[in-house]
Amino acid sequence: MTDNPNPHRHSVPDHTPAKAKRVLVLQGGGALGSYQAGAYQALCHHDFEPEWIAGISIGAINAAIIAGNPREKRVERLKEFWEMVSSPVPWKPVTTSDRGRSLFNETSAALIATFGVPGFFTPRVPPAPLWPQGSPQSQSYYDTAPLRKTRERLVDFDRNNDLTTRLSVGAVGVTSGNFKYFDNYEMKKLGKKIGPEHIMASGALPPGFPSIEIDGEHFWDGGIASNTPLDFVLDGETNRDLLIFQVDLFSARGELPVTLLEAAEREKDIRFSSRTRMNTDKNRQVHNTRKALRELIGKLPDYLRNDPSVDILCEATKESTVTVVHLIYRSKNYESSSKDYDFSRVGMVEHWGAGERDVHLSMRHKDTLEQPQSDETMVTYDLARDGTLNGKKE
Repeated sequence: MTDNPNPHRHSVPDHTPAKAKRVLVLQGGGALGSYQAGAYQALCHHDFEPEWIAGISIGAINAAIIAGNPREKRVERLKEFWEMVSSPVPWKPVTTSDRGRSLFNETSAALIATFGVPGFFTPRVPPAPLWPQGSPQSQSYYDTAPLRKTRERLVDFDRNNDLTTRLSVGAVGVTSGNFKYFDNYEMKKLGKKIGPEHIMASGALPPGFPSIEIDGEHFWDGGIASNTPLDFVLDGETNRDLLIFQVDLFSARGELPVTLLEAAEREKDIRFSSRTRMNTDKNRQVHNTRKALRELIGKLPDYLRNDPSVDILCEATKESTVTVVHLIYRSKNYESSSKDYDFSRVGMVEHWGAGERDVHLSMRHKDTLEQPQSDETMVTYDLARDGTLNGKKE
């Protein structure tokens, strides 16, 4: 056996995450989406410019605003959107107690559910059950026509399609039940473009919002099937190393509920959390298999090294490194299951500030991203929480 490796053999590159392709992954979560906007503003402060933005539901809306504007206008457009859709209720919380804030939040959410959100959605009049069966109006409680106008005003869709920034948004076929990503890179190959309808389809959560028809098929909110685009990003880029900032709006971990409202919130958190641990474990299994295969190939006798089958196996062992910096909005004690549709101005400002704070906390450990990953191809950090590698993370 010789010491010369197969010419096609591929080893894991010893690159630092800071030099990898930068990706921003945005989960769905309705009114909590201002946390993502605040996180993006803070990332700009640390000179994080994403080459690829992938989002679902409210994450798709934020993604379209970011990708659809020049860098110097992105935060301004995000602020304009969130100030427009956050409803200033006629009073402010009069107490800082958890119970008082909870009452304020529930009241705000009830008013928004009754009257809608400016620039986003309005209640149907008459209500959906009173419309003829089969009519578009009979299938959702709200009309999202205002959102289309808002998208067209705040987003330059020509820019969304010029491939300056890769943009991917996820939705689910109503009749097929299949998950589908609308990706500007892939659509360009087909001579198609991302438009307002694709962003609206990604956020069309039933039965509140109506399905959106695209090329003869109706689509609903992608969060019904998967509330994070992380899998799509990992499957879509296998050649370059990735540094992913994943901004999630629901936490998989939580306390045991003791009231009915807490139980409803906990159920929603679990249902819409991104299951990042599952993705990490799956990727690590694949990595260990590839690593074992590379080691086995290195032990082959000379007469087998030039076998065409070995070339195929060497190609299969190629892999890039993935670093995920996980930012998770963790609910306050006074928030309940209505937190994702409480579009109050007070809540929006709080969530925006929380996003900024968590990014700045993470960037205290920026030196972590300057170090090569040691024999691992996917590592997840929750630096805002405890600053440790593979420690307490979602």
